[in-house]
Amino acid sequence: MTDQVTVATTRGRVLGERRGGSVRFLGIPYAEAPVGDLRFAAPVPAEPWEGVRAALAYGPTAQRRALAEVTVIPEPTIPGAETLNLNVFTPDPSPDAGLPVLVWIHGGGFMAGCSASPWYDGRAFNRDGVVLVSVGYRLGVEGFLHVEGAPDNRGVLDWIAALEWVRDNVAGFGGDPAKVTIAGQSAGGGAVQTLMATPSAHGLFRAALSVSGAVMAPQTRADGLAVAARFTERTGVPATVAELRDRSDDELLDLMDKLTGPGPGEPPSVALRLAPFADGELVPAPVPEAFADGTAADVPLMLGFTRDEFTSFLELAAADLPAEALPSALRHTGVPAGVVDGYLALHRGDSPGRIVGGSVTDVLFRVPALAIAEARARRSLPTWFYEFGWTAPPSVPVGGGRAGHCLDLPFAFDLLDAEGVTAVAGEAPPQGLADAMHAAWVAFVRDLDPGDRWPRYTAEDRRTMVWDAEPRVRPDPLRPERELWLG
Repeated sequence: MTDQVTVATTRGRVLGERRGGSVRFLGIPYAEAPVGDLRFAAPVPAEPWEGVRAALAYGPTAQRRALAEVTVIPEPTIPGAETLNLNVFTPDPSPDAGLPVLVWIHGGGFMAGCSASPWYDGRAFNRDGVVLVSVGYRLGVEGFLHVEGAPDNRGVLDWIAALEWVRDNVAGFGGDPAKVTIAGQSAGGGAVQTLMATPSAHGLFRAALSVSGAVMAPQTRADGLAVAARFTERTGVPATVAELRDRSDDELLDLMDKLTGPGPGEPPSVALRLAPFADGELVPAPVPEAFADGTAADVPLMLGFTRDEFTSFLELAAADLPAEALPSALRHTGVPAGVVDGYLALHRGDSPGRIVGGSVTDVLFRVPALAIAEARARRSLPTWFYEFGWTAPPSVPVGGGRAGHCLDLPFAFDLLDAEGVTAVAGEAPPQGLADAMHAAWVAFVRDLDPGDRWPRYTAEDRRTMVWDAEPRVRPDPLRPERELWLG
């Protein structure tokens, strides 16, 4: 059996490589390089090529600098202009295989991250009969800042262009274009929610999986315009195509830092500023409104969060905060004024660091996910809700003793042997948890249902999967948070 495989796409043939039961095609362009006149334009389909294009190495990344000096997920920065590329992992690259497809959108706060991480390798999904496609897209200023003379939400347009490529090409890689599930984590989970709220994306997927999804809040058109005004105020550079198109990558990164960093006398903030917003056209209404009023896609949805998400990131910083300063700190992290007293009562006995750190988890991840689950339950839409509660050993250097942000991914992808996993999960993470979680994902992508062991989330009992060393379903485990935040 040859180690190399060729597949025809609408733009030309691509050459991939076989690895056991998986064949991978890396760095396939789904759109032209976003440079020059295309830098702030809507994505344009890739030009056809002659002959066979090698797809044996990951393509250039839109990430030019990692989000932090140390990140949980290993995400390389790869130079080059053709950043609008994707990777296909398939068990059977034959046109008649008709396999379900999982399209993965990476996280990174909409400012960093890439699809070339070893944590996003599709080999385990391939083993279980699923084609995996991972997508790169424009980030930061280029992807999400409102820029005069350019379409808004260019990163969202990139996701849609990638999904259109999947629709038109995935059959050649063994996938069924009518069996596409979109999925992503953190900003990628927010991307999934955004696509569900974007009418022009409807019909390009039949199910959705939002992992620790986060979106800009608030995210009206006025908020998007306010970010652009803040950009100009902070940088002295007008947010226009003419001013930004020819800036170097380093210049744009420096401008982004001035926008997103704290101003004089301001404490650091975790608020998303460069992110999708409701521009009134592509994204007609804010994501929470779209789910609340039923205009979001009604496809089957699996969503949830890790128990501690960002808790450990702020726990030490707020460890010595005096009790009298807690209300102000909570309002700064986004806890509504009317919720602060109840929040403190709910967490009585916790350390100040735990309270402040946990509030960020609630504001960005837990409560928005709960609100979506509740809105869908009221309409009896097929929804599966979870909390990832397995905690890394206390000795682990990154997030030890916590079920932190990103910790769930190696389990869901069944890649406990991947680079960097021991740094966040220890030397012996439970394979049984990976088996159960990965099997639920595969069943959801294949059957639109994770299986009998995990019932739907309904308004009657709110059954929630708790992923731990011994996974279990609990009825309404977030009742205190739900009653406090959502009424």
